[in-house]
Amino acid sequence: MTSTTLPQLAVTGPERIELVDSPRSPLGPAQVAGPTLVTLVSPGTELAWAYTAPQGFPLHPGYAAVFQVEEVGPEASRLAPGEVALCMGPHAGWQQVEAADTIPLPAGLPPEHGACARLMGVSMSTLTTTSARPPEPVGVTGLGPIGHFAAQIFQAAGYEVVAVDPLVARRDYARGAGVVRVAETLPSDGEFALIMDCSGHEGAALDACRCVRQGGEVVLIGTPWARRTDLTAHELLHAIFHRYVHLRSGWEWEVPLHPAPFRHNSILGQFTGALRWLAEGRIVVDGLYTLHVPSEAQEVYQALLHRRADRLLAMFDWRGSSL
Repeated sequence: MTSTTLPQLAVTGPERIELVDSPRSPLGPAQVAGPTLVTLVSPGTELAWAYTAPQGFPLHPGYAAVFQVEEVGPEASRLAPGEVALCMGPHAGWQQVEAADTIPLPAGLPPEHGACARLMGVSMSTLTTTSARPPEPVGVTGLGPIGHFAAQIFQAAGYEVVAVDPLVARRDYARGAGVVRVAETLPSDGEFALIMDCSGHEGAALDACRCVRQGGEVVLIGTPWARRTDLTAHELLHAIFHRYVHLRSGWEWEVPLHPAPFRHNSILGQFTGALRWLAEGRIVVDGLYTLHVPSEAQEVYQALLHRRADRLLAMFDWRGSSL
């Protein structure tokens, strides 16, 4: 690549995203770089943190990128030119990242499918830290992208999963992906060992605390970006106390990025497992996403914000972008 700039999406004001030219940095000794194939939008984080932010512009969102390695630093031995890899990169036409923070895609796995491993990793942190063991019953509330993949992942791991969402379309996506038990609300007699709230809605968190079995876990994976109800803390605390609920955060970064002494689970290890499951067909992504050219970003983000999107996921295809 000879250009000193790269095309990149930037949020330049509240609810305003556009394609801009950004400067490119010199390649570090342990870095790899190359043209982006696809990037995936995380509607929760990107909409709340960047697209609807009141200030701090410009912001450069991004959550997951799949790229082809073209340049390799002298100390980067993990990847070779020509390989395709996943990274937590921005929406840009060129990725430049520490080689140690990338995962190569299995041979034959489409880049669009590989990008989904990033979202799968969010609930896989709960999978590696929960005390619930298969085939125990597990509930998932909120079937946006994170919850959808959580339902598929826990079912693939041998749990008895009930996937819940008030929106018909999201329930249909779950059924189409093979999730066996899908419902509009949590059954009160489910005796769930674990319920993951992926909605970020306080009402769903309270329902989870009321429906989980005594001594069970409720994990808050969805971020409560905004207040949705007039519920009080007393109602939540009452359910926690009387049902002996173990309520905790589902923050994915409870797991370290790389394996560490006595902590062998890691974020990148979860991505590796997710990519393998995608390649094996254990997790279904066909029919879940739409591809867009980066210049359509404003329309894409507006559709996600106002829930007019045609599919559960939106991705940008950078293969035709000019570098």
